[in-house]
Amino acid sequence: MVRTEKDFAGRWMLVFFGFTNCPDVCPTTLSEVAAVMDSLGDDAAKVQPIFITIDPERDTPAALAEYVPLFDAGIIGLTGTPEQIAATSETFPIFFERVEEAAAPDGYTMGHTSHLFLFDPDAGFADSWPYGTSAEEILADLEERI
Repeated sequence: MVRTEKDFAGRWMLVFFGFTNCPDVCPTTLSEVAAVMDSLGDDAAKVQPIFITIDPERDTPAALAEYVPLFDAGIIGLTGTPEQIAATSETFPIFFERVEEAAAPDGYTMGHTSHLFLFDPDAGFADSWPYGTSAEEILADLEERI
């Protein structure tokens, strides 16, 4: 099933691009997103966190179904064909690339933009936070907007 911004109409969207074999940036960011969602209380229903893989070769629907719930918080994990991922990524100010690395799972890792993006209920770009922004800072910003 193809998901589009229309599926999330009327809700704020927290969007992060990453991959399940990511050793640090992705799990840290998803943990921050989970902390934000927990802290929103009743307002959490107004926000949809979304994790979009940049590694569709390894991040199958089954792999995402195992990985994403580890962070709880109702995060939706999305994957697709390499072409679908490329087309989606072109609509965001991100970059990603496959990096050959013998020690990594399957002999490669992924270099990627590590920003968390916020879109308003009309799917318009609202803000982004660089990797390392605390859950408290993101929460304060979100609470002002919701």
